[in-house]
Amino acid sequence: MWRQQGRRQKTGSNTSMDGSLLSVTGARKTLKAAIGCVGTGLHSGDRVSLTLRPAEAGTGILFRRTDLGVDIPARYDLVTDTRLCTALTCLTPAGEARIGTVEHVLAALAGCGVDDCVIEVDASEIPILDGSAAPFVFLIDCAGITASAPYAPRDTIEVLKPIRVEEGSAWAELHPNSRRGLEISLAIAFEGTAVGRQDLSLPLMPDSFREVLADARTFTMAEDVARLRAVGLARGGSLANAVVVDGPLVLNPGGLRHPQEFVRHKMMDVVGDLFLAGAPLRASFRGHKSGHSLNNRLLRALFADPTAWRIESQVSENASAAANTRLPMAAAPA
Repeated sequence: MWRQQGRRQKTGSNTSMDGSLLSVTGARKTLKAAIGCVGTGLHSGDRVSLTLRPAEAGTGILFRRTDLGVDIPARYDLVTDTRLCTALTCLTPAGEARIGTVEHVLAALAGCGVDDCVIEVDASEIPILDGSAAPFVFLIDCAGITASAPYAPRDTIEVLKPIRVEEGSAWAELHPNSRRGLEISLAIAFEGTAVGRQDLSLPLMPDSFREVLADARTFTMAEDVARLRAVGLARGGSLANAVVVDGPLVLNPGGLRHPQEFVRHKMMDVVGDLFLAGAPLRASFRGHKSGHSLNNRLLRALFADPTAWRIESQVSENASAAANTRLPMAAAPA
């Protein structure tokens, strides 16, 4: 959908070491082989089977409900629910088809640089696994990554001017970034709890997603667990897939994986939510107490203003050379 708006700029590129993880590395990437797992739905508590499959160049990220025979594209404009997770819904002849808790697998795909992938799932939500993106990164590593097609260029979306959305004291912004890729600065505040105030700034370099964000788990307050289950949510939640905070205490026997695990997880959510743009962003994200709702509103505000962004079509030197060999002699550059 975003391809129909904005301005396009073509640039030659091979990612340099100062490029970010979500910046262009030449050709579009997909998986070398299919790989799957079985887990539990965080909110339904049901058994869920998931398979990540290679996809052709240009497919993007596609959720395939195998139980319904329905495909749901990973797009920001299909987000219909941001309470406790990010959920997508599309209309079909048989009614609505929904897929929830998509943010962790999307973050893993974005963090590993995968552009084209079909995510098959036989239920209405992605399995929670251990509550982080790390199990999905493990699956991607086991499958391997390859070019979606020879010389298929990867597009990025460059933010051209500041965009801001607010909700009470919470806010989120996108700003132009002079460097390639996505940089994130995020602050969270849960006063009177073990979370407290945490902030973190991170340029997404090639290894930073894996090393800093991937294994940070989702978290909840102990006082909210009974309320959520009373309304049919968090039925699959446990200390095995979430950090549970009770005032100043962390109830998980093993404690935290990192002192800043809370803000790291929220930042990982940002990576997944922003990947719903349809391509990696070249931007600086800044947020204060931002969650799934504001992250999605931010993308909607960005794409509502065609002067706020443009598409960069990244073509590697090899791709340019190959394209030139296919041109008629009269059209080849001098």
